[in-house]
Amino acid sequence: MDERKEYYLEYEIKINRPGLLGDISSLLGMLSINIVTINGVENSRRGMLLLCRHEEQIERLKSILDTMETIRITKLRLPKLRDRLAVRHGRYIHSDVDDRKTFRFVRDELGLLVDFMAELYKKEGHRLIGIRGMPRVGKTESIVAASVCANRKWLFVSSTLLKQTVRSQLIRDEYNEDNLFIIDGIVSTRRASEKHWQLIREIMHIPGTKVVEHPDIFVQQTEYSLEDFDYIIELRNTEDEEIRYESVERPSLSQDSDFSMFDF
Repeated sequence: MDERKEYYLEYEIKINRPGLLGDISSLLGMLSINIVTINGVENSRRGMLLLCRHEEQIERLKSILDTMETIRITKLRLPKLRDRLAVRHGRYIHSDVDDRKTFRFVRDELGLLVDFMAELYKKEGHRLIGIRGMPRVGKTESIVAASVCANRKWLFVSSTLLKQTVRSQLIRDEYNEDNLFIIDGIVSTRRASEKHWQLIREIMHIPGTKVVEHPDIFVQQTEYSLEDFDYIIELRNTEDEEIRYESVERPSLSQDSDFSMFDF
């Protein structure tokens, strides 16, 4: 039985001289540590996923690397999701300094965002994810693309992506914890009936993943709060773009509209 364990090594290059990577690779080879993945990450840093059998090998590696003047170790630990994605995409996911459950992306990082959300979708159990962003920045498309990557069926509980949709019931097979439930916070809070809200309460008790667009609007007139969210994702066109909800205009739904059996 293979009992090898993965570790994440990240180091900052202080003196970028020819052969530096070769020296480190040779050192790993001498310590019988395999390189699974390697890539450059942000700010002159390089990240590696390593594989070895004994923790002592990692301790010896660290003691040797600490003596090298050309690099500085920034991380050496069991890999987290953010570490794996950093190596895969060559850039880090940025979280809010004051709120560690808030993660920020810009539009040219959609590939990284989709990969991140797909990994969240794969986890079992209740998970409530909020996503903020201005219109047409790619929120819904990213949610759906991530569900495809995670091999999860998605259900629009409220949406305006393809058709104005406010559902008031699900069919039996849709009450499935493996499904991904997508809620548009603006549509649900401003245009929905009590039947719709009863459905949302039922969905919240399903031990699966729910994604709410515009979570700040969603919590304004409901019993839910931002503390109920496990992750908050912010998607902007540019890093300095301000997300302003007074500028978000959605087409109105007819009070008679009921797409309770409408599915995508």
